[in-house]
Parts: sequence; structure tokens; C-alpha cells
Amino acid sequence: MCGIFGIVSRKNVDKKDLRVLVKHSQQRGKDSSGLIYLDKGQYQVCRADYNIEQLLQKVRPYLSPIVLGHSRLITNGLGDNQPVVRDDIFVLHNGIIVNEKEIWDKINVERKFQIDSETIIAVTIDHFNKGGQVEGLFDSIRSKCKGIVSCAVFLQKMGKVVLLSNNGSLYTGAKGEATYFASENYALTQIGAEKITQLHNDYVIWDIPVPTALPAKVTDFKISRENLIPEFVYNKSQENMLEYKKLNLRRCTKCILPETMPFIYFNEQGVCNYCLNYKSRNSPKPKEELLKIVEPYRKKEGLECIVPFSGGRDSCFGLHLIVKELKLRPVTYTYDWGMVTDLGRRNISRMCAELGVENIIVAADISLKRKNIRMNLEAWLKSPNLGMMAMLTAGDKHFFRYVEEIKKQTGLSLNLWGINPLEVTHFKTGFLGIKPDFEEKHVYSNGAMKQLRYHAKRFRAMMDSPGYFNTSLWDTLSGEYFRSFAKKQDYYHIFDFWRWDEEEVNSVLIKEYDWELAVDTSTTWRIGDGTAAFYNYVYYTVAGFTEHDTFRSNQIREGEMTRDAALKLVEDENQPRYQNIRWYLDTLGMDFERVIKIVNAIPKLYQH
Repeated sequence: MCGIFGIVSRKNVDKKDLRVLVKHSQQRGKDSSGLIYLDKGQYQVCRADYNIEQLLQKVRPYLSPIVLGHSRLITNGLGDNQPVVRDDIFVLHNGIIVNEKEIWDKINVERKFQIDSETIIAVTIDHFNKGGQVEGLFDSIRSKCKGIVSCAVFLQKMGKVVLLSNNGSLYTGAKGEATYFASENYALTQIGAEKITQLHNDYVIWDIPVPTALPAKVTDFKISRENLIPEFVYNKSQENMLEYKKLNLRRCTKCILPETMPFIYFNEQGVCNYCLNYKSRNSPKPKEELLKIVEPYRKKEGLECIVPFSGGRDSCFGLHLIVKELKLRPVTYTYDWGMVTDLGRRNISRMCAELGVENIIVAADISLKRKNIRMNLEAWLKSPNLGMMAMLTAGDKHFFRYVEEIKKQTGLSLNLWGINPLEVTHFKTGFLGIKPDFEEKHVYSNGAMKQLRYHAKRFRAMMDSPGYFNTSLWDTLSGEYFRSFAKKQDYYHIFDFWRWDEEEVNSVLIKEYDWELAVDTSTTWRIGDGTAAFYNYVYYTVAGFTEHDTFRSNQIREGEMTRDAALKLVEDENQPRYQNIRWYLDTLGMDFERVIKIVNAIPKLYQH
């Protein structure tokens, strides 16, 4: 996924406007970039595995009447970078095509690259081979490609560029003698464009200069850097290192929480204090109350609300409810901090395409974020402490910061969150020595005293491994400030008004949206999260349970599941996810065998 943009002018492009479009496109990712421009009658395609501002300074395409470009979230190498070029056709694509294999099997065009965006060129070639016209290209692409397709198809021989979008993540505008396009409305408003139009399941065709020299000149600029998407190669001996023992732990006679749960105790009947103090979390208010809340935000046209969107099952089902039940026109917002897996991104693409919803991505500096995680994991390995596992996921809390930025950029105020009310895991802070707060009403609490107590406990734990005092600390603290302390307005939880039902959630997502499942687990929970498999492996190995045990226990307390059914489920769900754990450690550049040996050697909280 990336930010794409372009200027087509009767004279040379406006340098200032181009720089604004370039700068804003980096919000969606700065790991690779590309530019298309005309130089002395020949189109130049320049691609780089670094940020687009640096590429712009290098090629300086200011004497061209046309410049198109992209700034991309992540890439696997220059051969698969954008713009994708073949058969004198260029494509700039924002989105992910999720059925590419199916398309390649059906059309008579040979595949040359691995990038999914090549599929758009293949469909274009097939369309023209069958006698299709430029005006019918959008229908051909829309009918064959599943997932977000917001793109510019550059037909240099015909002197045409086709701009199209099946979900609204593309806008066009005009200023003076030039026309513009960008992935977001905000970029065009920043340059003072007028007649801004959203391409929502629609297309436009622009005339562009026909080159006098063919083919285009393609130049790849490369610097030595880490591979942000290491190739997965199965290693049986590594998988065999992952331990999974069926443990005979004392468990609550009502739920399934074990004796190793922090601060747990049992009464004479064997019922735990977590059950005795439980207050129902899945007893929503009447839906009519939510309908009244959103009524003032409705508009005759245009977007009406923001939906923070991770691609997980709960935010996906929440989006389904917002569009289908509340009849709102949302824009989704995704914060990619380097631990969103490809599966998560594909499900984002599926949902937004099927529902016709624009998706705005804010991408962190992926290399820097992963460096931060690596430093904290190294510190943790020197002094393993279950209460410090949260340091490995601290970088994602900027999700709460950037939603406020997106609200400003879009002019929207209402934001609706799809957070599962049963995802309460007291043990994560419990292992740090903090007693459970049974009065907590939401998954994310912003009580000042609670946070200060938490930070004091964590600081003492950090003293046991000074490696925690590294350059990531400010990123961690600022993210937690925005999550826990920053004031939130027009902020509502969809499941405060809608009962969360796992069977319904899974059924709707899989049957109606062909939602993709993970290959290494039976659960649908957190499968797009690159960190979950690792930290759950640590929890189970050391404490004999994971967040699946706490989640299933909450379902038991809500009357949604029997204790026997929950025990069967967690026996399967707690098994190690080798592929996801391997992905996590590979992306951090850490040695799988060294890390797992350390984890396996941590003293257990139970009797062997």
C-alpha cells in the first residue's frame, strides 16, 4: 500500500505543488519510492529503495509537464518496486489485490514479477488483446480484481492515463493549467486545488504527452539496507524447538484461569476472585442510543466518521456494522508500525474494497520501529520478566496519536472504534505487580493514577536490565501519553451498543467478505498482529496460559461458552505458531534459535 499522486500540466509542473504532494505521500510509507516524468520526448521511470523526497532531490523532474509518483510502505526489492513497468505500460497502485493467483490462472499473459500490482497490467493487456477500448478498462479491472484498486494506469503509446478507484482512495483536482491527483483529499487542499472530486467506484481518463522515443528509460537507485520482508523458509529443527506441554494446573471451577494467574485465589468452591468480582462487559446499551449519538454527524454527502482500522476481526466487523447497520459513510484509518502482517493488510484491502470505503494509512518509519523493538527485546532477554512484555508492543500506541491528525486532515470529528469488550488481560500488568482493577470499564483505561503506578513499577523493572534505557524510550512514552492521557472527543465504542458475538463475527467476515485466515492457528483473533504469537508463546511456556485463557474465561462468565468447550479451544489455540514467531524474529533481525533457547530456559511458575 502506498500514496500515489500526479500532476499533468500544459507547462512545466509547479515545483512547490510537487513538493507538497511528495511530502504528504510519505505519510503512507517511506520505504521505497518512484517517479515518472518526461525528459526530451522520452518517459523516465525512476525507482528507489529509499524515501521519495530523497529521490526527488536526485532526479529533479521540474522541467517536465507531467510527473507521477508514489511513496510506498514496504517493498521486497527493486525488481518488485513501483511504478511497475512492462509492455510500455506503467502502473502506480495503492492497495493490495488479494486474488492475484486466480487472475493469473485465468488470463493468457505471462507473469514476470512477484508484486501483486503487475496483475493490473496483465488485466490491461488482456483487455486490449480482446479488442477492448480505454473507456472499458475500469470495468475489466474492477470485475477481475478483488481488494483495493486505486491506481494510475499509464498508457504512454496511447497518450492516456486512466485513474480509477474501487474504494474512494483517489482524488482529482485542478489548479490553473494543471490537473492533479492524490490518494487523499487533504493533499490537494494543501496545494489549493479546486473542483476536488473523489473517484469512488469510478474512473477518469486524462490526455498525456505521447513520447517521441520508446521505450521508456527505467532507472533503479539502490542503497544497502536491511530486507524489510525476509523470505520465509521452513526449518523443521527450529519448529521442533518450540515447546508445548499439556500442563496439569489447578484451574478455577467456573472459568479456566489457572493458579499461575497473578493475584488469583480460590474460594472453598474453587471459584476464583476474577469470577467473583466480574461485572458483565458484553451487555450493550440499546442500539437506539448510538443512532441518536451519530445523528448530528450525518451529512447529505461526503464522509461522516473515522473508523480506526487494524484489519483484525473486531475492527472489520465493526466496519461492517457501521456501513450496513448504521448506514454511515466512513473513512478507515490504519496505523502501520511495522508489525502488521501481510495477512492483516490483505484483510484491510478486502473489507475496504467490498464496502467501498476509503482507507488512509499512516506508516511509521518501519526500520526505526523494528530497531526499537529489537533493542527492547534484547534488554528483555537479559532479564526476562513477564511484566515487561508490554515493552515489545509499546510502539503501536501512536495509533491514538495519529487518529487526531487524520481528524484534522479530513475535517471529521466522529470516530467509532471496534474494540472487543472481552479482550481484558489483567495478567499483563499483574506480572508487573499491579493488582487487577475489577472496576475498569474499558479495554483501554486512561486513569492518571493507574498509569503513574504502572510506570513506577515498570521503571523499577527496567533497572534490572539497563538496556531498556535506549533511544526508543521517548517513542514509548509519547505513544502511551496519547493512549492514556490525551483528551479524546467524539470517541465511541461500537460494541458498547452492539453485543459482541464470536460466532456471528466469524460467520459474517468469512462468508460475506471471504476474510482470510491464518495458516498456523485455528483462531481468528490477532492473526494480523505480528507480535501476538511470540508473546503468547512466552506466557504459555513460563506461566502455562495465554491471553486466550483470559478471553475464553470472559466468554464463560458472559454465558457464551461452557467451561469444557473453552478448555478444548485453548488446548488448540495455545499451541506455538511457528510461522508467525519466525516472521516476527526474522523481521527484527534476531536469531530464532538463540531467542527460543533463552525463552525455554526461563524458570517456570508451575511445577514440571
